[in-house]
Amino acid sequence: MTDHSTELAIRARRAAFNTAIREGDATAIGPILARDCVMLTGTDSAIIAGRMAQVKVWKRDFASPGRMVYARLPDRIEVSAIEPIAMEYGAWKGTVAGAEGPAASGSYVAKWREGTGGWVIEAEIFLTLA
Repeated sequence: MTDHSTELAIRARRAAFNTAIREGDATAIGPILARDCVMLTGTDSAIIAGRMAQVKVWKRDFASPGRMVYARLPDRIEVSAIEPIAMEYGAWKGTVAGAEGPAASGSYVAKWREGTGGWVIEAEIFLTLA
């Protein structure tokens, strides 16, 4: 896969992840996460380890009234020339469902790996800036 096609594939997976968050579909998030993925949240630096743990957190978030709807907006994707891995750099925002404008925002990085099911997220780190 070329760098360009890899970038397009990762951007498509990120778009699917954002759609799943917007639509409250935790089932659609699972296949985009590696089995042993890790998320380090932005504000309280909570560590959520493993696909099942993250899907559980998303299900709980989706069931909350006035939930936050998050979007990750990739700026740049750096593809490794020696391994089937890539790093995504971007900005994120969280908006209360039904509200105008973000309630929180910041920066993030995500490490991706290509496997038999396509590109999956191995790790994400978020920084809250506003």
